[in-house]
Amino acid sequence: MTTATGTPAKAVAVEPRMDTRTRGLLVDWKLALGLLAVLALLAASLFTGAYDVFGADDGAAMFVITRIPRTIALVLSGAAMAMAGLVMQLLTQNRFVEPTTTGTIEWAGLGLVAVMILWPTAPLLARMGVAVAFAFVGTMVFFLFLRHVALKSSLIVPIVGIMLGAIVGALSTFIALSTGMLQNLGVWFAGSFITASRGQYEVLWIVLLVLVAVFWLADRLTVAGLGQDICTNVGLDYNRIILTGASLVAVATGVVTVVVGNLPFLGLIVPNVVSLFRGDDLRSNLPWVCLLGIGIVTICDLISRTIIMPFEVPVSLVLGVLGALVFIFLLLRQRRRGAI
Repeated sequence: MTTATGTPAKAVAVEPRMDTRTRGLLVDWKLALGLLAVLALLAASLFTGAYDVFGADDGAAMFVITRIPRTIALVLSGAAMAMAGLVMQLLTQNRFVEPTTTGTIEWAGLGLVAVMILWPTAPLLARMGVAVAFAFVGTMVFFLFLRHVALKSSLIVPIVGIMLGAIVGALSTFIALSTGMLQNLGVWFAGSFITASRGQYEVLWIVLLVLVAVFWLADRLTVAGLGQDICTNVGLDYNRIILTGASLVAVATGVVTVVVGNLPFLGLIVPNVVSLFRGDDLRSNLPWVCLLGIGIVTICDLISRTIIMPFEVPVSLVLGVLGALVFIFLLLRQRRRGAI
């Protein structure tokens, strides 16, 4: 049997854990409790900030213009990036793969640099389209590399992705430095919800369609994660499923990158935490992944807004610290199991 990357089965570090206990109801009392906890966090997000929305004369207007859009952006971005990580981990059968460890984010940034040079007055939708196209190209480059190179360690996969991303990121930095756009590039990759206001965040609703598509294709994506041979034996077109999954990841990553920026390690943290308790069935895990992604992003955003109030630190900084700790934990756990 071959893996989703075309390598022999012995090169697979982590086999999917298909826990039949997760095949019951998608919504149970545990998920309901989790939903209540996330709603409480979102309520806290609505009323957290340096601006007094209660005492100021224009407080109600600012609440509608900034607080509500920002909270909606937290929901959509958190769910999208967590889902993207889950899909990529299934398709590659690797626990350490997500958009920030495969170079997908850097490719989206290269697309933003390109469109700003060639079309400086491009509207938001045009920039988003170019970022999505570049993110798709980067994701396919990563998949093609894995298909043609046999890797004996699961740790090599994210290292390769990080190296590819570093090359693309260096190219973006060089171009931005040569054209005087380095500051814009830094803002794009800051990973902050400061700019998520009315008139700027609406394109994020596109990722809701991506979430629906992932849920609709969940069983096919899960089977594709078992390898090309099994996928073909059950009558599915393996290459088409891989192409579809990569497209969905590219759309989610490109849209979030344009509006919010880089949210590192979110796609790594959430799927692994959910998988530890529920196995690897995408359909039943997707509500949990979305919910946990929203919760983690909201917590990190609340920390970023309050730690040095009235100023803010980028959400990517808080997420990076948390993600690094989880990444180290996963490495140590895999080492104890002898998987790397």
